[in-house]
Amino acid sequence: MTRSDGYLLDNRQSEAEQRFEAFATLFDPTTFRHLERLGVGPGWRCWEVGAGGTSVVSWLAKKVGPTGKVVATDIDTSLLAAVARPPVEVSVHDVGAEEPPGEGFDLVHARLVLVHVPDRDRALRSMVKALRPGGRLLVEDADPALQPLICPDESGPEQQLANRLRHGFRKLLADRGADLSYGRRLPRLLREAGLRRVEADAYFPLTSPACAALESATVRQIRDQLVTAGLATDEDIEQHLANVASGAMDLATAPMISAWGRKA
Repeated sequence: MTRSDGYLLDNRQSEAEQRFEAFATLFDPTTFRHLERLGVGPGWRCWEVGAGGTSVVSWLAKKVGPTGKVVATDIDTSLLAAVARPPVEVSVHDVGAEEPPGEGFDLVHARLVLVHVPDRDRALRSMVKALRPGGRLLVEDADPALQPLICPDESGPEQQLANRLRHGFRKLLADRGADLSYGRRLPRLLREAGLRRVEADAYFPLTSPACAALESATVRQIRDQLVTAGLATDEDIEQHLANVASGAMDLATAPMISAWGRKA
């Protein structure tokens, strides 16, 4: 994450931890599969950018063991206190504005971070700079513009309301500088940054309890902004939250695109 008075999804809000738990359920299997493929193991030095929650940091700590190091950074590290012990080092850091917290990393990873960073080009350069020669970079980010609906099967008024609120959410993100088409550009950006053996794939959950939990927490977190901007009424939001709680809707997420490569 990056420091910004306009950041929409503040880690200090009560719903943030619920969102991170949902992200972990939805995306950890994909992330861990890629990290396994990249060979993360004992003694590795890793930088987890915009860590937010603890699931990826904890997984990396187990993999690198006591001879390795995991540097976990974010602009708000309050949720990382539980894992702030060797081999994990936690520090406050703005990836879009500050120099990297070290160099010679074997792995740099960021998930669902750069899409929100105003100077994401600088952030990506910083992440590449922090790698040792031969080090691996894994960047995973959403591309909401590829699939803009939370209910791709818009079969009734409940789904129509959900999609209208999701459109409002995307507008709030765009107004704050988020790049809603960023994910699809990751393979090209990694190649342009000089990385080799660049590959990418995408993960797109269509329905699950975690999708519903993520939607509920997100809508509660941005409720005031939606109403203030005239994008929804309190009645709209109450009805939508009730619809989500019913479990009768198929709720999707934006595709998460994972791209990886090696520094020359």
